[in-house]
Amino acid sequence: MVPWWSLLVGILVTFVVAMFLGYYVTRKMVQKELKKNPPISEKQIRAMFASMGQKPSEAKIRQVMNSMKNAGK
Repeated sequence: MVPWWSLLVGILVTFVVAMFLGYYVTRKMVQKELKKNPPISEKQIRAMFASMGQKPSEAKIRQVMNSMKNAGK
């Protein structure tokens, strides 16, 4: 007969391994999805400025993109 503590250790080890595996798989899936569908693009920023009635310069678009990248870090 297996002692109760070895069964408990086995369950805990399985739980910890499952947590790390789930974290790793989920992280990879989210990174892949963000790479395939970035949160916002330069085209969307141009459309946003156009909807506000502005004609943005290329420098302004880069500034907005850089500020959004820095905000995500």
